[in-house]
Amino acid sequence: MVIDEPMGPDQAAPLAEFARSCKSALRAVSLYPGTHPAIAVSLSRVVSASSRLASATGVALTVAPRVILIDGRAPAKPDLAIVELATLLHERLIGTLRVEREADGEDWRQFLLLASRAPEDLLASGGIAQAWAATGRAHFAIGEIDYAEVLKEREGREGAEWDRVIAYCLRGESVDVDEATLQALLEAVQDSGRFGALLERLQAQAESAGAVASARVAALFQLLRTTLDALAEREGPAPETVLDTVAANTPRLRPEMLLGILERRHSTDSQEAGIANGIAERIDDDLTAAFVAQSVATDRGATERLALAFAALVPEPSDREQVLDLARAHAEAGELGRDPHFEELWPDAAKMLVSYSDAGFVSTEYARELSSARMQAIEVERLADDPPERIQAWLGSVSEQARSTLDLELFVDLLRLSEDPTDWEGLSGVVVSEIERRVLVGEFPEARALAARIVAEAGDWGRPAIAPAAKQALGELAAGPLVRQVVAHFHKAHDKEVADINALCLTVGPSIVRRLAEALTIEAHTPTIRRLRELLLAFGPAGQQAVEPLKNSNNPAVRRTAIDLLRVFGGNEALKELTSMLSDADPEVQRESVRAIVQISTPEAYAVMKRALDDGDPTRDLVVRQLIALRDERAVPLLCHVLATTAPRGALVDTHEAIFETLSVLGPHATSTEALRTALHRGEWWAPARTSRLRRSAAAALQRIASPESQAVLADAAATGGRGVRKVVREIGARPPRPERTARGSDE
Repeated sequence: MVIDEPMGPDQAAPLAEFARSCKSALRAVSLYPGTHPAIAVSLSRVVSASSRLASATGVALTVAPRVILIDGRAPAKPDLAIVELATLLHERLIGTLRVEREADGEDWRQFLLLASRAPEDLLASGGIAQAWAATGRAHFAIGEIDYAEVLKEREGREGAEWDRVIAYCLRGESVDVDEATLQALLEAVQDSGRFGALLERLQAQAESAGAVASARVAALFQLLRTTLDALAEREGPAPETVLDTVAANTPRLRPEMLLGILERRHSTDSQEAGIANGIAERIDDDLTAAFVAQSVATDRGATERLALAFAALVPEPSDREQVLDLARAHAEAGELGRDPHFEELWPDAAKMLVSYSDAGFVSTEYARELSSARMQAIEVERLADDPPERIQAWLGSVSEQARSTLDLELFVDLLRLSEDPTDWEGLSGVVVSEIERRVLVGEFPEARALAARIVAEAGDWGRPAIAPAAKQALGELAAGPLVRQVVAHFHKAHDKEVADINALCLTVGPSIVRRLAEALTIEAHTPTIRRLRELLLAFGPAGQQAVEPLKNSNNPAVRRTAIDLLRVFGGNEALKELTSMLSDADPEVQRESVRAIVQISTPEAYAVMKRALDDGDPTRDLVVRQLIALRDERAVPLLCHVLATTAPRGALVDTHEAIFETLSVLGPHATSTEALRTALHRGEWWAPARTSRLRRSAAAALQRIASPESQAVLADAAATGGRGVRKVVREIGARPPRPERTARGSDE
């Protein structure tokens, strides 16, 4: 990005202030409900800071990865707050942001709520510009970085055409391939990388469509037939080039695909058998080794299908050890080699590949029939003489979802029916692993169903003999990776998923509360902090055990969560902890501590605050500032206590005036009216200027309250007060009441 010239200090300073206020407001709107006072204060600062940047029509910000520009100019040395705000906005694909002068606090709140969402969440909902439009708010114009178009251009038309061709091939239908797509196919079979991408596309699309392995192989052969037929009609690469390219991509094939290719060497279709034999002849030991290494890495071990494919590729048992040595070298050089469990995983896989044989389980006759069934499966599918709804029902019964549901029901039934404590303990260990697996892949309701079965046995209504094993299983679940997985999902989960995660955690019970609290102490992602906080609050009184690690966290937002928990759960028992947090280094934590104590609003809570107010500097000043900022009518007695117990001298003059203003905002209150009356009549003859100033502030506060009681105080002061008091009351416009008319002729 070209920057015309550096931004002047007169513009750079307001921009830095704007960035800081945005970040503060972003934290407030993401942590507190919409009616929280902290949000109103933060948003007013953002509106004020934005107006100082704006011209008559508004301000237009250009967002770069680490800097914000106005009219093509950036600060010579950007403030850290500008860098952080620019990074946050850029991650959410905001390229330009125009804010009109009319933008108010609610506009900013809606925008900052969107900005607090994870970038992947915004992308999933169509991007931040679309999400903003859905709010129905005006006064903001968001220019979004259109990465989707960039990706679409990269993929181009070729990918869409290939998807169409693959779909037809998977259904066993002929397809008319246009010249452009045919040319792309011809180019792909000459480029191993491009053909490998096409091959992976075919396998992925086949899996998503639920196609059986034989249908996938048939689709590949139909694709190869189309290509070879085209080569026969025009000048181009020799057919051998096509076979070379397919063979070179053997490592990208799934074992069932390779088995299907090898089986077609015996096909009655001469062209099909020729293609299969040509591919098989070109798969040398190195390609076989790469294929084995890739399959073991993908499946985290050797499968039956891989063992069958390996035996077909290396029929001589004496040659298999040498090929497996090559495969190990390939695996060590790849991602699998970096796995800490590689030395355990690989020998087990190699042992199965060397020793696997189904001869002991399958008779020769059955093996022949099984091979024949594999060859005929695609023919049966092509007949399609069953109604579509019946086929879909059959396919549905063996789908991944159906098998997963059956697994779940099996585990639940085994936990319910098993009577032997030793057997149940062993089974529960498997179920704990299954819960962790399902949470990892986002199957939260299913994981909850399994956890609920364990919890039922650990509770009062469970079987006494099973209860110890159930409690042990819950302990293992809490101590394992569950909480880490929950936090990872909180980073990107939608609201429905968050509800499912919370339900799972609440089902597991208080045993995970401390682990959740420990995770919160190190969490930096603001939406995740909010979600963890809400989850801890949902635990009710059991969440109180989370307070200790939270209040000692280095993150102020986490310490504020500890205060929330203390306020909700603690009552008078929380006062000791809250008092210790009044001296926190973070002003927001101090304020929330004061707020929590005031909201407890018991005589003991007021006694704590009065002791803090009587302690003198600096504790008193800190507490007074937070009480003033709180703007809560429950703080009125405490503010009046400050007026009654401190002399308005030095810095306390400003404090008294601030208290007067706060009392006037909080409205009519017997205690505040009496305190202001006392302040109005208070005076020191040797400090006439200060006395007059304080009396004027007290009188103005009484007038703003505008209650009958406050008006009576002013009227009485105007009529009977000292000379200085009467003067002040006259200056603010208050007058003593006129005598009431007692008779019709009294004016005559």
